[in-house]
Amino acid sequence: MALEFFQYQVHRHWYRVYWGIMLGFNILFAGLTLAARFLDTGQRYTSLFALNSFVLVLVGITIIYLLSLFWIIARYSLPFATLVGSMLFSFVLLGGMASADPSKGTLLYVGAWLVAVFFSGIYGLPLLAGSVFMSFVFAALQSDFMLGNITYPLWLLSAFSVVLTILAYFFWKQRFTSVEEQKVSQLSGMLQSNRQQSEILIQSISDGIIMTDTSGKITLINPAAAGMTQWPIVEAINVDARLVAKLQNEDGSDVEKEDDPFTKAISLKQNIKQTLQLEGRDGRHIAISLSVSPVLIGNEPEPRGAVAVIRDISDEREAEKQRAEFISTASHEMRTPVAAIEGYLALALNDKVSTIDSRARGFLEKAHASTQHLGKLFQDLLTSSKAEDGRLSNHPTVVEMSAFMQQLTDDLKFSAEKKGLLAEFVIGGADETIDATTKDAASQHLVKPLYYVHIDPERMREVLTNLFDNACKYTDSGKVTIGLTGNTEVVQMYIRDTGAGIPPEDIPHLFQKFYRVDNSATRTIGGTGLGLFICRKIVELYRGRIWVESEVGVGSTFFINLPRLSTARAMELQSTETSLAGKPTGLPTQKS
Repeated sequence: MALEFFQYQVHRHWYRVYWGIMLGFNILFAGLTLAARFLDTGQRYTSLFALNSFVLVLVGITIIYLLSLFWIIARYSLPFATLVGSMLFSFVLLGGMASADPSKGTLLYVGAWLVAVFFSGIYGLPLLAGSVFMSFVFAALQSDFMLGNITYPLWLLSAFSVVLTILAYFFWKQRFTSVEEQKVSQLSGMLQSNRQQSEILIQSISDGIIMTDTSGKITLINPAAAGMTQWPIVEAINVDARLVAKLQNEDGSDVEKEDDPFTKAISLKQNIKQTLQLEGRDGRHIAISLSVSPVLIGNEPEPRGAVAVIRDISDEREAEKQRAEFISTASHEMRTPVAAIEGYLALALNDKVSTIDSRARGFLEKAHASTQHLGKLFQDLLTSSKAEDGRLSNHPTVVEMSAFMQQLTDDLKFSAEKKGLLAEFVIGGADETIDATTKDAASQHLVKPLYYVHIDPERMREVLTNLFDNACKYTDSGKVTIGLTGNTEVVQMYIRDTGAGIPPEDIPHLFQKFYRVDNSATRTIGGTGLGLFICRKIVELYRGRIWVESEVGVGSTFFINLPRLSTARAMELQSTETSLAGKPTGLPTQKS
């Protein structure tokens, strides 16, 4: 940590100049003294410049200090190191003026003293005035306090000290810099440098960057974002971000105001990540990956704005589309021969059509099971491909989920019972659970809430069946529970099992395409890794959410949240669907 002994300082090079002057004079004094003592035998020259032994020792100490200790102290405070050197220099000069010849030899030391007086101004007015005061004190002492006996060099010392004091004051006054001002200047330079680095980074990054204030107006936009939105930077500043970055859902529908990611990031104070479409100024659409984060500074409770990172994923989407088309075409084409093989195997296993021995039947049954598995794989590939590019057939209607799931449980419970598992259907939360699988009189008097949603029942049946089958496959004993609950905004369904559970590190990846938990159970049971991916895509069709909570050794619970319809809204939609169903063929059906 630097030693700040002075309120004001001058530029560093002035301290170095004074250091050089002090070192030069001290070497000159030492050289002249040694020359006078050892090279000149005449007393006249010996007394003219020679210093006494004490002053000569001071010269040696000063030289050693300036060449060594000075630079050690200068690491912490260059002004303080120079001040110590100037004090030693002053003692040398005063000693030289006292020991040298008063008429001529003193002139050299007087000249050096005047230089020292001038440079004492780098420490401010107090030390400058102190140097002048020392000049008069020295002149008075040398004249035995009698003004009439002051010699010619001492008159020069006194007169020129006053003149140099005035000149030094005005010279150094213009070169002073406050220590605090230096710190501010250094900090300003650092901030300027950091700002320039940030600007270079933001300007050169390939991803689009848009920063907004709390009102949604753009405060910063980089060239990449300007290129994506086709808005010049100067025109986009202070414009509403929703006008510049026109966002649409992947199906081409406009993003609702309440779903705007900039607004949600600020209101929810959390990062919002979405895959959307961005409409440029000329109407061109590109697929983007958007991440919007609130700008929180320190411990401030409220955000200062939001910053969005926009990545153009059009090329990735085009590549995905081509892969999906290939998978779709290949799956569709391969289903035909596989279906034919499965049909012929079924005929071969039919006793009324063919006669085979027991050994051959065993082989054919294994081949038939493998063919069915292969057909299921092709079907999953085809469904996942359609789900990715939006070609998945979808015919939503109003569905009351309690009756729907009651019927579904009745259909699915037999597959659980074959494995020795109990299957049950419950309605309501923990404090209002109804076991809907019981048929006793008490349960008949309980009023079941009505949970209306707008979905394709066949698609939701596919999701729940997939989750139920997975629960049965990975549960060796216990039960599988199908549950239904909700509030005024959400209908929640869940499938809970008492199986082995899912490791925590696998849960974040569980709904990704082709992802499978790698353990002995999954390797034994097998699977495509597409089922949960398809489930997620179907649930997202209806603006829903699917997730899992699990504990190894205890079991897993898969949850599905769907937007709930009020009874009035459900009746209104049902009436609309009924009127559309009665119209002539050719009218468009309602799409979600």
